[in-house]
Amino acid sequence: MAAKKILFLTGDFAEDYETMVPFQALQAVGHTVDAVCPGKKRGDYVKTAIHDFEGDQTYTEKPGHRFTLNASFDDIDAGRYDALAIAGGRAPEYLRLDDRVLELVRHFAQAKKPIAAVCHGAQLLAAAGVIDGRRISAYPACAPEVRLAGATFADIPVDEAVTDANFVTAPAWPAHPAWIRQFLALLGTRIEL
Repeated sequence: MAAKKILFLTGDFAEDYETMVPFQALQAVGHTVDAVCPGKKRGDYVKTAIHDFEGDQTYTEKPGHRFTLNASFDDIDAGRYDALAIAGGRAPEYLRLDDRVLELVRHFAQAKKPIAAVCHGAQLLAAAGVIDGRRISAYPACAPEVRLAGATFADIPVDEAVTDANFVTAPAWPAHPAWIRQFLALLGTRIEL
């Protein structure tokens, strides 16, 4: 397996598991992962939030960890990356307002490079206008945006994921095993036991 270089978009109040778990899991199998956030540089951190499902009408939110970025957003050259991963949580809500972020998402989509988005990460895909005609999952509250962007909303169980062409999407962090497994398949990653 050839190791891949993955750009990982996150930001303040991204979901804790949806930031920490893919960042570490992708590195654990040998890939290089550059975690970035607009307005921040290598060594800066983002504050994460822990979202949980406790029987309320929506998820609850609690303070998470400080996640240290290992690359500088301003130094990104999208052409040097093989794939894009997008953390969920509240960060995509404001990251989608950044034109440079949307340009990056469009680069990966137009080049047909693998793109993995979990939970609210689909907000970036919708805002970038890259999911028309695709089947995309997301946190259910994002379903209207997914549909308005011309995609079919994949209403799947919270612990499942869906792959459509170069997109791998999932509703929330309980889907990590399926979401990461499907993303690794797109990356051509082989794990032998």
